[in-house]
Amino acid sequence: MTRVSSWLIVIIAVVLAVLVGGRAMSAQDKYTLKVPNGLAFSEFKGYEDWQTVAVSQTGDTIEVILGNPAMISAYRAGVPGNGKHFPDGAKMTKIHWNAKKSTEAPAPTTVPDTLHDVDFMVKDSKRFPDTGGWGYAEFDYVPASDTFTPKGSGTNCGYGCHTIVTAKDYVFTAYGKR
Repeated sequence: MTRVSSWLIVIIAVVLAVLVGGRAMSAQDKYTLKVPNGLAFSEFKGYEDWQTVAVSQTGDTIEVILGNPAMISAYRAGVPGNGKHFPDGAKMTKIHWNAKKSTEAPAPTTVPDTLHDVDFMVKDSKRFPDTGGWGYAEFDYVPASDTFTPKGSGTNCGYGCHTIVTAKDYVFTAYGKR
């Protein structure tokens, strides 16, 4: 092997190591993201293990709505149908996937495809007094880069839509009979 080709191999190896290593090092930590006004993804750490409140489908996406233990306890106690409000600390997340038809199920079945976005709600009357006590956040998922991006104008971004269910403490989702 010539001296030039040896150096060329070393240079190529170093460049590849930097590119591959740099990509691994630049993987996004979703828990560092925040929407304007400070509602952070990290406030919902562990949401993937929360209990299911309900499922839904909107247009081309399917969703699962999950609740933290405080939210589930409130639902089981009859909130909001009993006229009471959800307690501070109650949290919900809605995970949206693009929908697709299953190629394996024997009957027509819609299943999750790529992740679309993750939405959060937290009840904190002191932090969010102007939005019925709720803070909202949406994080869009970008499959090409496997990253999330905050969406909206801040923690009150969901408030406008949720005002139509003020009588249900700003929560659309009903807790289905089990």
